[in-house]
Amino acid sequence: MNIKPNISILNALIRITIGLTVLSWCTAKLVKQPWRDSYLFVALCGAMKVAEGIVRFCPVTALCERYQNWMEDQNRTQNSVEEADGSNTDIDQVLPYNPS
Repeated sequence: MNIKPNISILNALIRITIGLTVLSWCTAKLVKQPWRDSYLFVALCGAMKVAEGIVRFCPVTALCERYQNWMEDQNRTQNSVEEADGSNTDIDQVLPYNPS
């Protein structure tokens, strides 16, 4: 798997800023209440956002782009199969004329 940057510099800076803010907030909360596991989970999410900003790669964005490309390929192959079969009918040819 080739990992190349898929987010912009501005997006990366925003992710780093928000990630560090969330991470510092969770760290302050964990100092007062260390038994709360939810703060640890949110701190891990904030650290993940910081890492995404530093590397400039977002796995969710990559997954969405891959799904979008896959859907375009599916539509392209479906259209080419319909054109080859000659079954590419127009909606006016399928439905009868209704003057009411």
